[in-house]
Amino acid sequence: MTRDGKDIKKILINAIEHCVENDPANRSEDGSPYFDRPLVGFVSAVDELFGNYKSIIGSFHWTPSEVLAAAYGPEGPEARTVVCWVLPIHEETRLSNRMEDRYPSRRWAHTRNYGELFNDVVRKAAVDLILERGGRAAAPMLLREWSRVDDPAIGWASTWSERHAAYAAGLGTFSLNDGFITPVGIAHRVGSVVTDLDMEPTARSYVDYRENCLSCSGKSCGVCISRCPVGAISPDGHDKALCHEYTNGRAFRDLSKKYDAKHVGCGLCQTDVPCESRIPDPGFHNNKDKSWNRDEGDG
Repeated sequence: MTRDGKDIKKILINAIEHCVENDPANRSEDGSPYFDRPLVGFVSAVDELFGNYKSIIGSFHWTPSEVLAAAYGPEGPEARTVVCWVLPIHEETRLSNRMEDRYPSRRWAHTRNYGELFNDVVRKAAVDLILERGGRAAAPMLLREWSRVDDPAIGWASTWSERHAAYAAGLGTFSLNDGFITPVGIAHRVGSVVTDLDMEPTARSYVDYRENCLSCSGKSCGVCISRCPVGAISPDGHDKALCHEYTNGRAFRDLSKKYDAKHVGCGLCQTDVPCESRIPDPGFHNNKDKSWNRDEGDG
């Protein structure tokens, strides 16, 4: 069993891609996939960003070492690498949600619910593969110690942020609506595992943590502002409390029953926007004819 970092990286990437392409859990009611081909990135477990997240997010946010300590105990393995992936939401699902202006489409709700269950399949597969290769690993989101936190200073957060791990792994940057804009856009789900195996980190090509967002980069956009049905997004950013109140209200509880999906989500601000399926063109100006939707196949 090899512990060579380059071999393990290649094997992991191939395994995650194979899982997305072939696992039946990545299939919706009509047989189409929840997610398309994933992006995979790697970051050192001792990257300074994980320490910084203790102040940026909160002291409750785990470092990779704390993840393995939760999984294996305080005398457990030393964390060396965090493996992250982005699962781009399938085009038909994104198109269905573009048509909505108040609540998410059924396809979107099922991707949020059953697609995230498939994300757990990927998490387990990645952990199992690392164990087979002689390493040790844990998926933070699958640990019973993982929890959500309603922090007075920053609002809703959690003990491990998949998007912040993916940012550290060079997969994208944040946005005005608190989304995560990657080379395959903002409409996606994210996953990660922590391991004691050494793997070469993915380069972070960006400088600013909101570099891929036009509005946050001083460009004219703000399309996600108009997509929010309750005004939870403004030029000043994202009102987490208002967003949470809306998506956990009576209407969404009714949708949960109607759609047969425990977690419905919303995603309106992640669809019908210039960053839906790509990093938006820096030359974009907020236009009314939605020209960004014309070249869907180029994203």
